[in-house]
Amino acid sequence: MTAQPTGPAHTRPGTGSYEVIHLGGHAAVVVPVTDFMRLRALERLASARELEGAEDTAALQEWRAREAAGQTSGVPAGQVWQRLISR
Repeated sequence: MTAQPTGPAHTRPGTGSYEVIHLGGHAAVVVPVTDFMRLRALERLASARELEGAEDTAALQEWRAREAAGQTSGVPAGQVWQRLISR
């Protein structure tokens, strides 16, 4: 498995100054170990409600980035309800 850069970080919405790569068919962000460790510490200290809110915010940011890149598609209402109920 190889990692391929997708270009300068400034061309990817929401990634700040981090480099984005493709790894195994998925996009990944290369971050310094200290940033990763800080994220893990925040994750351990956050409440379940705060984690859920962060996940929702991240999903919205990802959708907006895909929309800006012209990569969004519709989801049938039944599938949306099923995803919401299964949470």
